[in-house]
Amino acid sequence: MPLAGFDAVRAQMRHFFFTAMLFVYGRILSQRLVNTVTTDKFLYKVVGNLIKYHMVTCYFLYIAGFVWFILSLKKKMYKYQFGQYAWTHMILIVVFTQSSFTVANIFEGIFWFLLPASLIVINDIAAYFFGFFFGKTPLIKLSPKKTWEGFIGASVTTIISAFVLANFMGRFHWLTCPRKDLSTGWLQCDPGPLFTPENFILPGWLPEWFPWTEMEIMPVQWHALGLGLFASIIAPFGGFFASGFKRAFKIKDFGDSIPGHGGMTDRMDCQVSAAVMIFKKLLSWPFPLLEDDDIVLKYANSQSLNVNLDGDGRVCIHLPSVVYCCSKCISWDDIRPDRNESVLRGTTSIVHKPWTDHPG
Repeated sequence: MPLAGFDAVRAQMRHFFFTAMLFVYGRILSQRLVNTVTTDKFLYKVVGNLIKYHMVTCYFLYIAGFVWFILSLKKKMYKYQFGQYAWTHMILIVVFTQSSFTVANIFEGIFWFLLPASLIVINDIAAYFFGFFFGKTPLIKLSPKKTWEGFIGASVTTIISAFVLANFMGRFHWLTCPRKDLSTGWLQCDPGPLFTPENFILPGWLPEWFPWTEMEIMPVQWHALGLGLFASIIAPFGGFFASGFKRAFKIKDFGDSIPGHGGMTDRMDCQVSAAVMIFKKLLSWPFPLLEDDDIVLKYANSQSLNVNLDGDGRVCIHLPSVVYCCSKCISWDDIRPDRNESVLRGTTSIVHKPWTDHPG
């Protein structure tokens, strides 16, 4: 194959990669980029136009790459070129696009990346040790060393670890605060009810020698149990996928930095599926509506908000991972009458776009 043919294929792969980067991260970082440049009039307008035409720009970039690929097809290279085209798209979909959800989770708070990542690593390591010492019953033919004993032991370990780690990590603001712009300053924010410890009275059936009758538990710890369950049951299938991939190419591990246990990549092969689940969970977290007028008023004056009317006509504030509804507030004026707001009224909801102190 001529050298120019290889160079053209590599250039096309880079073009599709750049287009995917622009599309995915443009959607994730657009609002934070606006918040970063809001004090500069020129940059504010430039960024505003880029965001406005973001989708159409990405579309025509992809079409340009597609046309470029068709025009570059050469005899005796068809199979190779189509193979590289398919591999490029598979990598972008399976690896890059899903991995970008990790970035989105980090901007909602490093907690939402660090906790799931830690749980999956704990699950993987616990499965190895339980399987090594107690494993007798094979779990799946694709990975002969995986056993039911390792799977069950790792599940129990992961769920307990989720409950404990959520309490520990939830105490640090730099882990729980969302990043609203692209600055590098130290994060400080109101932790919100998810990360505010509450007294929990322990059940009476516990033995008398147990030293505590109540303990402080963060609400996020209960939801961490769900994350632990996911990391125990669903995420390992990412490991099975990696096992099949390694066997297809006749390699034992992705690395050897951990003797007898592979490398760091082998410990992280389940992260892709977990990142997508966390992202979707943050978008549609099944929290009960908390009718607390004081909290609504408090957050209404300190956060960029997504505000809607619910079915009962109450004003509801949507924070990154919780919803508050004001039982006495039936209009936006009841919450922040002193702020200049741009209001878009629809047939079923009211969406408020917070006013920002930007030039122009």
